[in-house]
Amino acid sequence: MSLRKKNKQVAAPTPEAVARLGHKDEIKAARDKNSGVYEHFHSQENAKVIATEKKRKRRYMAILSALVAILLVMYIISMLLTQWGDLVISIGDVSDGKTIMLSESKSFDDAEENLNGGSVKDVTNITKSWLPKNLDTEKDGQHNGDNYVAYTFYLKNTGDEDLDYKTTMDITGVSKSADEAVRILIYKNGKGNTYAKGTYANRKTAETDATKWVDNDTVIRTPQSHLKAGSVDKFTIVIWIEGNDKECVDAIRGGTIRSRMVFDVVKNEEES
Repeated sequence: MSLRKKNKQVAAPTPEAVARLGHKDEIKAARDKNSGVYEHFHSQENAKVIATEKKRKRRYMAILSALVAILLVMYIISMLLTQWGDLVISIGDVSDGKTIMLSESKSFDDAEENLNGGSVKDVTNITKSWLPKNLDTEKDGQHNGDNYVAYTFYLKNTGDEDLDYKTTMDITGVSKSADEAVRILIYKNGKGNTYAKGTYANRKTAETDATKWVDNDTVIRTPQSHLKAGSVDKFTIVIWIEGNDKECVDAIRGGTIRSRMVFDVVKNEEES
């Protein structure tokens, strides 16, 4: 009896095996720079790198934008504090070769174009006789009291030529008609003068204890003042609510007043 040799049966490959073979072929092809798989594989990698870089740049731009916004807000706040204090001193117009600067010290180590005299909160009315007698010589810079603003500063001709300048002081903000009873004492080089709004009954009539404002919003508008090159003028400004004013009534309690003094260099006729 003869025996027939049985053919060896080969098991059919499983799906997992087929996937592994395909993966190996892909890896092999991916290593072959001449294959399309290599180009496709690396183009995908490059796309991933580019996408990652774009995300990083967007993140950096978002951070930078946030920082710029913060700085802008801080700048705006600083400007508001400078421009809207109870008393602001500023340099206005200048001309070529003729410049003036401000400082809280006579040495002008900290020369500025804008100064802030600060403010006093929760004031009550007083009268001029209650003020210290040495307010013009007491201290430079802010030396406010419990119920008054006091600020001493200096104006200097920092150019090489003599010049003339004008001074204007305006009321820039009022609430609850506080300006009806306010008094503003301005010293210049030791000489002081007190200013007040015209009486409520007749704006053209000055209060008995003060020089009348130029108009309802302008405290002073002085004629030209001459200042030699390198010379300095000293100013002290004192502001309070005058208790002897007829308009010092309960209705103005909690009111506020803001003011600004500006110095402008007078231009020569040929510069105009």
